[in-house]
Amino acid sequence: MSFDLELQNRRALVTGGTKGIGAAVVNALRDAGARVVATARSAPSDADGVHFVAADATTAEGCALVAREALAYLGGVDILVHVLGGSSAPAGGFAALGDDEWKKELDLNLMPAVRLDRALLPSMLAQGSGVIVHVTSIQHELPLPESTTAYAAAKAALSTYSKALSKEVSPKGIRVVRVSPGWVETEASVRLAERLAAQAGTDYEGGKKMIMDSLGGIPLGRPAKPREVADLIAFVASPRAGSITGTEYVIDGGTVPTA
Repeated sequence: MSFDLELQNRRALVTGGTKGIGAAVVNALRDAGARVVATARSAPSDADGVHFVAADATTAEGCALVAREALAYLGGVDILVHVLGGSSAPAGGFAALGDDEWKKELDLNLMPAVRLDRALLPSMLAQGSGVIVHVTSIQHELPLPESTTAYAAAKAALSTYSKALSKEVSPKGIRVVRVSPGWVETEASVRLAERLAAQAGTDYEGGKKMIMDSLGGIPLGRPAKPREVADLIAFVASPRAGSITGTEYVIDGGTVPTA
């Protein structure tokens, strides 16, 4: 028996929708019958069944473009999934982070969600329904001081903002949910594991173990797959999760050591 998520013809916008978790979310929503607009800086090689908007969502102008294009193409938005995020900050702890690095992390991990929510919530409020999913990270609970201080702080800000937004708009029919992955085996993380493996003179599995050890271990014994995260996001965005709002779902293989 199949599990119908009741997403047929739902109108969805996914940021960071060409790689990793974002691409998996786009595929999961499309396969469930949703009409999907995806956005990233550059067009994917294959966007079958998905309308793509090329924009730099780390800027106010880019977010405005995405919002206009999504509303024009879809006629409204039922589901907004913020996957865009990441870090380019150098290693070296807090002393390596100047103002420019802090601004980059906030512009990538917090402000696109704030700006797109602000642009698209009026249409959701007018129709009296909608779902916003903010993809945060276990890093906001489990930062790595050597390399993820600014990223973790930006994700913590996103989580706090998301909770506040849910309190404001849930009574008006808009659900707001956070999904916090741990280490996910995306294209970027595979490259990282391969690079670490080459430096240490080991194989890919050895590189993966180095990353898992840096996180304090993953009890499940492996990173999550992008599709596993996407399936969780598709569920919480669906009418099947109609009573879920204002909460956070961690998908990390047990990495975070507290409840």
